[in-house]
Amino acid sequence: MAKSAGQKLKLLYLRDYLLQSTDAEHPVTVRDMIAHLAARGVSAERKSVYDDLEALRLYGLDVERTPHNGYYVAARDFELPELKLLVDSVQSSRFITARKTGELIRKLETLACRFDAQRLQRQVYVAGRVKTMNESIYYNVDAVHAGISENKKICFR
Repeated sequence: MAKSAGQKLKLLYLRDYLLQSTDAEHPVTVRDMIAHLAARGVSAERKSVYDDLEALRLYGLDVERTPHNGYYVAARDFELPELKLLVDSVQSSRFITARKTGELIRKLETLACRFDAQRLQRQVYVAGRVKTMNESIYYNVDAVHAGISENKKICFR
């Protein structure tokens, strides 16, 4: 088969699709993967997808096969309870602005499949907790931590 323009991106598209769209309750078939690749302008055959899945396994992606020929990512860098803990910490933090809280949670959602990402959209209510309006505090805290870790003097005005 002649190589199309998107062939070099095929493994990346496949990896992203598996990470974003699969878990143990939501496996996808090879036919689903071929359709996903076709939607991105990448032609694929069944045998090449099997080869790609093996390449992803060798790379370290934990792709499992179900008894009914479905595939899903079994292990991720963060488990759902760990992501929930991080989301709760970000939401309850007093020094992180509401806007930055939303941005951080959206970034944390990318570490889960789309089904688990929906479960991360929850509100933590802390009585009397007011979010700061100062966006620079986020960067100031980072600068303080960097100074401490580098054993430098820190002065405040």
